[in-house]
Amino acid sequence: MNWRVNLFIVFVLMAFFSCTDKDDELVNEEPQLIIKFQFDENQIRLNNLGQPSSVPLGNAAQSPVFNSISAHYFELAPNAYTQLGQGAVLYHAPETLQGGDLAIDFSYSKIVSEGEVFLSIPLSQVTQGNYEYVRVSLSYQNYNVSVLNSGIDYSGVLESFVGYNTYIATHSIGNNIFNVNANKLQGYWAFALNEYPYSTFGQAPQNATTVPNPIASTSPIQPGSCVVTGKFLESLLINGTEARDVVVTLSLSVNNSFEWEEVNFDGKYEPSAGEKVVDMGLRGLIPSYVK
Repeated sequence: MNWRVNLFIVFVLMAFFSCTDKDDELVNEEPQLIIKFQFDENQIRLNNLGQPSSVPLGNAAQSPVFNSISAHYFELAPNAYTQLGQGAVLYHAPETLQGGDLAIDFSYSKIVSEGEVFLSIPLSQVTQGNYEYVRVSLSYQNYNVSVLNSGIDYSGVLESFVGYNTYIATHSIGNNIFNVNANKLQGYWAFALNEYPYSTFGQAPQNATTVPNPIASTSPIQPGSCVVTGKFLESLLINGTEARDVVVTLSLSVNNSFEWEEVNFDGKYEPSAGEKVVDMGLRGLIPSYVK
């Protein structure tokens, strides 16, 4: 056997084992349940009971442009009678007592943008069953809003903490650093202008944050939490035979989700006039999936 034949055999063997290794890698990749967020300013605007809602008289609102979001709890619920925590709880972010009472530990929050993977869970770890609802506890929002000052419109970034209670050491918006080192109840926010040296922070009224729950009559949530509930158009079946990823997209309504009390009735947010933020809650959840 000459050297050309030997060399040919070596190449064939290398190609075989290379392809075999790649095939093994593909076979060994376990299918995942993947969770992503998207934001929709045209999605129906709901109230706490999951019913269509308009902006109250005396208030004004705008649909913010979202940069990122975080959540600290995710659950699949079989039906409208499944009580919170009795479904398939697939995620619960770290909490701490550092600020006194139990609170979400913001330093461990996973913050993602639209379409980015928030959770990836092996489907083998998801209890088999038929799921009609998703329950997700939102904890942090980062978005752009427009403000009016001295007749001039400005753009800025607002960070909104809507979890039941959050321990925050520090957080920042651009070069603006906010040293908190304390627990903050639902409704704490901070704001900074883009390209201008101005920043401020505040607290929305207690229990004023909207948290849509269309099954409130059969499966209520505690006041002050931010467990938003949404129903699949077609139930999600997990039967243990999935050979590929299941991607669940959580479409959140940002339709006029940033709301304030008007002082000057012009539909523009003007904090210098004393206009106060009253609601930063997402306005509905429509989950969907692709298998």
